[in-house]
Amino acid sequence: MKVPGVFATSFEPDRDPVGTAVLVPGRGYPPMAPLLFFTGLALLQHGWRVEHHWWDPPAHESDEKTVAWVRAEVEGALPTSGPALIAGKSLATLAAPLAAERELPSIWLTPLLDMPDVVAAITANPAPQLLVGGTADDLWDSAVARDLARPTCRVVEIPGLDHGMLLPGDVVRGTEAHVEVVRAVDAWLDRI
Repeated sequence: MKVPGVFATSFEPDRDPVGTAVLVPGRGYPPMAPLLFFTGLALLQHGWRVEHHWWDPPAHESDEKTVAWVRAEVEGALPTSGPALIAGKSLATLAAPLAAERELPSIWLTPLLDMPDVVAAITANPAPQLLVGGTADDLWDSAVARDLARPTCRVVEIPGLDHGMLLPGDVVRGTEAHVEVVRAVDAWLDRI
């Protein structure tokens, strides 16, 4: 396995891939930012082909337009055949209805749990899912997260972390939290 460089967008495991994992960014969080970068390395290590999806989201006009735009972006990034997995940060979780329709395993980093359609789609998806968020994130709802937890939906909640999975004023704790997220991703991938 080669460690990807910053200009690469597609990475192959050392063996036949188990499928294709698409890393989908947030509004201002690219696929090479820490949470997605290390999630991609974990996926690669577990035998997944990893595709980085890059985008430049339009200005928010309405929830409906944003949801449609995200869906079109993610739909176009998914492989046309073979097993697929979505790993998305924040804005990418607007693709949860698409993941549910296709029954795709999904890793949702800082999902938008304040949006009922996202929550309903996560609930409806029978495929394995991992949700990761922090209690200081305004878009994370601890009660909703607890309700989503079930054998096929693992929820990891880290106290005090914000939407970037950081603890303002404590870079060391923020870095430690990223390690917790990678451990959770790695353990989840062991089980699916």
